[in-house]
Amino acid sequence: MKKILVVEDNLEVRENLCEILELSGYEVHAAENGKIGIEQANIVIPDLILCDVMMPVLDGFGVMKILN
Repeated sequence: MKKILVVEDNLEVRENLCEILELSGYEVHAAENGKIGIEQANIVIPDLILCDVMMPVLDGFGVMKILN
């Protein structure tokens, strides 16, 4: 099963994305900011990361730079 990490600070958007992806058969992990997203990415090793750009703590560009 493919793993997807959703990094999104808006709770409603994050929950909706996760629900849609789970119903489509993906293993979904979620994080509410970039810092937690990086921690999750290192633990889970997802196949795909869906990441918001504008977030508190660490934005999407920072996440991309660190994980790259």
